[in-house]
Amino acid sequence: MLQLYTYWRSSSSYRVRIALGLKQLPHTSRYVHLLRGGGEQHNADFRSVNPLGKVPALVEENGQVITQSLAIMEYLEETRSDPPLLPADPVGRARVRTLAQIIACDIQPLQNTGTIAYLRSKLGANNEQIRAWMSEFIGSGLTGYESLLARHPATGRFSHGDAPGIADCCLVPQCYAARRFGVEIDSARFPTIARIESACLALPAFRNAAPELQSDCE
Repeated sequence: MLQLYTYWRSSSSYRVRIALGLKQLPHTSRYVHLLRGGGEQHNADFRSVNPLGKVPALVEENGQVITQSLAIMEYLEETRSDPPLLPADPVGRARVRTLAQIIACDIQPLQNTGTIAYLRSKLGANNEQIRAWMSEFIGSGLTGYESLLARHPATGRFSHGDAPGIADCCLVPQCYAARRFGVEIDSARFPTIARIESACLALPAFRNAAPELQSDCE
């Protein structure tokens, strides 16, 4: 059985949990607490799985380890293609990857635990300043995502067409994180995102992957 090293509030882990759910792939969760004791991701036992000390990490039945959420989802797409999380045509696949990378590469790294720790410990930022930082970058990033959705004819019930895909696996965790840092996903500012998030959360794969439903939730 697949093993997923995960943390309940990690956006990157959340993405992969959704993808596993959409593909109905059973797996065992291995919990890595990113805060306890300075962060269990730094422990030698987890570093032997992922030397970078980051979640998620997916371990195949043969022991092969795949890291980085986008790479994991692409790997699942290539090895367990049903149902597909990428469109069949090259232009559509490029669009979905673009949307996913806006979140995974442009937005989310600016809100992760390492960034917050650096702002607090090295730059002396207080909670109000950190919240302002998060609100600025998350808000501007999602504004860009919204504009790409709103003006593109391929946007359907979901980010691309009428079936959920990798872009949606990234979008829903980002909406969750946005609210944590004071950015509301409302229909006035983000009408298309809000609509798509609602469509996603109507599906069990998205609901069951929610942070508050994970066994390691605190």
